[in-house]
Amino acid sequence: MKLRRITSLSAMLAFVGILITSVILYIVPQGRVAYWSNWRLLGLDKTQWTQIHLNLGVLFLLAGGLHIYYNWSAITAYLKDRARRLRVFTADFNAALLLTALVVAGTLAGVPPMSWIPAGSDYLKMKAEARYGIPPYGHAELSSLSSFAVKVGLDVEESLRRLEAKGFSGVSPEVSLKDMAARNGVSPQELYLAMKKPEMPVARPTEGLPEDPPAGLGRLSLKELAATYGVPLESVLETLVRAGYEADPETTLKALAESRGANPRDLYQMLRTKTSGS
Repeated sequence: MKLRRITSLSAMLAFVGILITSVILYIVPQGRVAYWSNWRLLGLDKTQWTQIHLNLGVLFLLAGGLHIYYNWSAITAYLKDRARRLRVFTADFNAALLLTALVVAGTLAGVPPMSWIPAGSDYLKMKAEARYGIPPYGHAELSSLSSFAVKVGLDVEESLRRLEAKGFSGVSPEVSLKDMAARNGVSPQELYLAMKKPEMPVARPTEGLPEDPPAGLGRLSLKELAATYGVPLESVLETLVRAGYEADPETTLKALAESRGANPRDLYQMLRTKTSGS
């Protein structure tokens, strides 16, 4: 075995692994949705895929560093002019630098086609929220059963009886929903559905807009925001008019915020406060 060959092959395999995990993390639901619904792909949850991606990245960096070391003469040859003099800013290097700068600048400016990639991820995450559902509040799966029951308006003793009657093991008011779900091979969401009465509606995350801003907040139009979270569009528009904004249903939160030198998150929190209970 030769270390040089092992280095090149490791860099290649790590790159393939990073490519695969990047696609998976691109489509994975938001953390609160993934943990609440026990989202998995090929038997692995979001945390495990994230850890694999991170460690493959470290392997790629290490292998890449060694690869540069072993191929330094070839790399420097790319930076030489016709007279064989070493020049960093060759035409090829400048083209590569310009391409990289354009991608970074386009991403920060939010212009196509760079904006299409994060927008696509945001869209998939919003679809996942609609498909899997979202918890009544942030990191609800970490709450003990008794604490969770109280927060969503359930009777603790009755909830315990319902879980035991449906065959769940390890039921205890002090155990977190996450641990209890893992022990029974279900999601925290399934435990919640088993705890409540059949005719009882599922608790909404909030009365209106959720406390945690949704993914891709700045790119959401007012129409999309209202439709996603069941808030009357008229109430949203009226709130903005009273605050001195000129908006229509297709206006994005980012555009509105920038028109007044504000932050989209601050604008969102204002809307959340004013439209709560609408």
